[in-house]
Amino acid sequence: MSLATIGVLGIVAFLILIFAGMNIGLSLLLTGCVGFYVINPNFLAAASMVQMTVTSQVTTYSLIVIPLFIMMGNFAYYAGLSAALFDAANKWLSRLPGNLAAAAVAASAGFGAICGSCAATCATMGAISLPEMRKHGYADRLSTGSIAMGGTLGILIPPSTPMIIYCIMANNVSIGKMFAAGIVPGLMLAVLCILTIVVLVKMSPGIAPPPQKCSWIERFKSLKGLIGIVVLFGVVLGGLFTGFFPATQSAAVGAFLAILLCAANRKLSWKNFVGALRDSITTFAMTFLILIGATVFSKFLALTGIPQSVGTLIREAEMPFWLVIVLMTIVYIVLGMIMDELPMILLTVPIFYPIILDYADTMGLSPEMMAVWFGIYIILVMELGAIAPPVGMNCFIIQGISKDIPLWTIYKGALPFVITILVAVVLIYFFPQIVTAIPASMK
Repeated sequence: MSLATIGVLGIVAFLILIFAGMNIGLSLLLTGCVGFYVINPNFLAAASMVQMTVTSQVTTYSLIVIPLFIMMGNFAYYAGLSAALFDAANKWLSRLPGNLAAAAVAASAGFGAICGSCAATCATMGAISLPEMRKHGYADRLSTGSIAMGGTLGILIPPSTPMIIYCIMANNVSIGKMFAAGIVPGLMLAVLCILTIVVLVKMSPGIAPPPQKCSWIERFKSLKGLIGIVVLFGVVLGGLFTGFFPATQSAAVGAFLAILLCAANRKLSWKNFVGALRDSITTFAMTFLILIGATVFSKFLALTGIPQSVGTLIREAEMPFWLVIVLMTIVYIVLGMIMDELPMILLTVPIFYPIILDYADTMGLSPEMMAVWFGIYIILVMELGAIAPPVGMNCFIIQGISKDIPLWTIYKGALPFVITILVAVVLIYFFPQIVTAIPASMK
């Protein structure tokens, strides 16, 4: 049996395990170990490979930013900052058609700036905004679709856990520059989503009630609840972008400030403190298991030569860059239907990253900026998988919050936003400066 055949069978086995309901991290780890053993039938060698992988990941200093940013987001949630975001967004967007749906997107963008997780942003904003929209008579497809889409902004607007993983995988791309690159595309996508909601409501007025206008006094009063978010975002990312402290210290400062904000808002009870720590540990443990499993699986694929064969095939075919992007987008959409963002990054970056660098001159970018651009592209296309059927992780999260809403209704509401994301991909393809302008200006 050839190495390529073993690799293909390994990928098929991994997909079967996922569809059977096994945890993604364990599926990656098991398939990688068995595949490694089939290629090199030495149990001690396979066990040693796993041991070295775990040791190398545990001792990777840059990974400390992940649990710290997760902790920052959890304490910000317990501090009540997410509810304040939705209230302010609702008041400032009160004149727009479908204002509550637009507010859910805007609040998700704001919460993404202190969270960094797609699922956490979706679950948090869904629990806050969905009951309000249903109470005011919004159609379920509009309310659930806007929340599912808004949740994806959590991984595009910094800080972002997938961005950190990408930076580590892509030969240590600067985390600070990667975060800076996500700001403009994140805001652009949020605006595109709000415009999509306005268009949907204009086309079908019955899906949302007439907007309830707020006075300017109410709007400015709502800004008081955003002071903590502005301080947290400004100190953490401001210090990182200016070089005042590196990413690891930035994450530590953010986690500490979030705890202080929780105390300042009189929400730092023992129950909330333990709850935030427990949620942080649970999320990071899941992330870490996926990281280990995907690393083992990537090593197995490297032995089969599949990544190198794919790269050679594309180079020899001399495909234009637009065709490469179309093909990769299809791959990410398919993968997004069966797994979340972290395994996608860990599985695909070793294959696609070297190929993308070959097209840096085509895009008129330096290799460093091309790597940054590719990171934002990956985040955008992964967002497609988070809302597209037949899986769509965010759609399942929304369905878990409100079990009486059929899953198909949520898919129907999310599908228009697939076009919105594709528009964003096209915009950064033709205007890469949307991504690179800020990071290129950093030292």
